[in-house]
Amino acid sequence: MWIYEKKLEYPIKIRTCNPTMAKYIITQYGGPDGELGASLRYLSQRFSMPTNEAKATLNDIGTEELAHLEMVGSMVYQLIRGVPVKELEKYGLGSYFTQHDHAIYPVDASGVPYSAASFQSMGDPVADLTEDLAAEQKARATYENLINLTDDPDVIDPLRFLRAREIVHFQRFGETLDKVQDELGKKKYFVNKPY
Repeated sequence: MWIYEKKLEYPIKIRTCNPTMAKYIITQYGGPDGELGASLRYLSQRFSMPTNEAKATLNDIGTEELAHLEMVGSMVYQLIRGVPVKELEKYGLGSYFTQHDHAIYPVDASGVPYSAASFQSMGDPVADLTEDLAAEQKARATYENLINLTDDPDVIDPLRFLRAREIVHFQRFGETLDKVQDELGKKKYFVNKPY
């Protein structure tokens, strides 16, 4: 089903450690509008889509969100790699270090652990796709906020790439919603077949 290339979808090469930025960016790893939640949302919702095309769209985007999760994790790791414990504590990451050391763990920027309760899979294709549209817009807005919090080009560049992908996902979900609504609006004709 998948072919995994052992490289990031977009290169991450951060040269300057920045624990504060790591604390902010980790929200896209495990926050309510982050990549983990998006991936699980789409890969769960795909099963109740009424067309194979809609299922494929959710599967494709859900899979790409896993690649984005890998990118965000790489960014956070590079931003805190080698930072001494006292520095992490100084920048508000003491609690995080206590439980996770320098490992990557799905939390939001406030340190709240990821919860599957942050997304829904209703089984109603229109409701699910409408939620997906909103999720992509929230992720785009979060990436824009993160871009505004830094002047490091090594951080801004991959954040811009991720923001651009959220815009593309929004467009794909809009197209899919239109097609699903067309499909659901078709009259059903039943042919009486002899036994």
